[in-house]
Amino acid sequence: MIFPFSAIVDQEEMKTGLILNVIDPSIGGLLIMGEKGTGKSTAVRALADLLPEIEAVKDCPFTCDPSGVLCSKCTEDLQNEGHLHPTRKKMRVVELPLGITEDRLVGTLDIEHAIKKGEKRFEPGILADANRNFLYVDEVNLLEDHIVDLLLDSAAMGVNTVEREGVSFVHPARFMLVGTMNPEEGDLRPQLLDRFGLCVGVTSLYDKGQRIEILRRRAAFDSDQGLFYKQWNGEQQKLSGRISAARSIVDSIPMDDRVLEKIVSVTASLKLDGHRADIVMMKTSRALAAFRELSTIGSDEIRDAAWFALRHRLKRLPFEEIGAEREKVTEALALI
Repeated sequence: MIFPFSAIVDQEEMKTGLILNVIDPSIGGLLIMGEKGTGKSTAVRALADLLPEIEAVKDCPFTCDPSGVLCSKCTEDLQNEGHLHPTRKKMRVVELPLGITEDRLVGTLDIEHAIKKGEKRFEPGILADANRNFLYVDEVNLLEDHIVDLLLDSAAMGVNTVEREGVSFVHPARFMLVGTMNPEEGDLRPQLLDRFGLCVGVTSLYDKGQRIEILRRRAAFDSDQGLFYKQWNGEQQKLSGRISAARSIVDSIPMDDRVLEKIVSVTASLKLDGHRADIVMMKTSRALAAFRELSTIGSDEIRDAAWFALRHRLKRLPFEEIGAEREKVTEALALI
């Protein structure tokens, strides 16, 4: 049984970053940076219990959206039958192990079967499981370069294409990438760093009362997991309801010129490369407003969205301290 998400002591920024990606999956995932033992992995795995159901094609191993991009098999079924069979399926957190091979990630084609039978037989990989779900990579900064390249290709294209001996299979691969890392163990490649929509930093809690509460809850969970989960079930249901309500209204929250001007005033003052930061800030501020049960986006939502979306995109000068980005963002936020 997974430790309840709502029972995690403090670490509100990390929990909010995860929730925002559930409310609006197009935000682009979350990078959680922090020292070991701060609850990073616990929070990501606990998120699974709060994930909503989505509409998918029945019996499709790729969780294809009936009204969206389809895999090769669903495309053939649609052409042959004229319709698909939709069903409801709960979103999941799919873990990607560090030592994963290329075939296990992207999947494999059975060439012998294709030659003998004239039929495609595709063995799905991790990217198939991750489509429209959360793809979680622990210690993401330690991934091998060729695996990072494959993730970048899939994240950019939104599809996974496997080709062997002239036989190919295509399926959608749109996932919310969540990575955790300890900065002391190495940096992340800039190309992959920019692919994370949001970034949060977590540290150990030094308040004595909070540390005691962590011990109490952990001891209670280890003693009787079922009872502990029942005790927190009310909070879990309440949070799940808030997330579902936010998902239902997020697209209806207006994104007027006043909001856009404030967002651009921040990103322009920081001289950021590209426009991904602007887009992520826009989507994050709207998701924050929905989660806070607001009908419009205010300055507080824009400021909070900036902290999530900008810290890992700021340029750092040689020999500049890592914490210097906080001062830069603070100065930019004074413009709104």
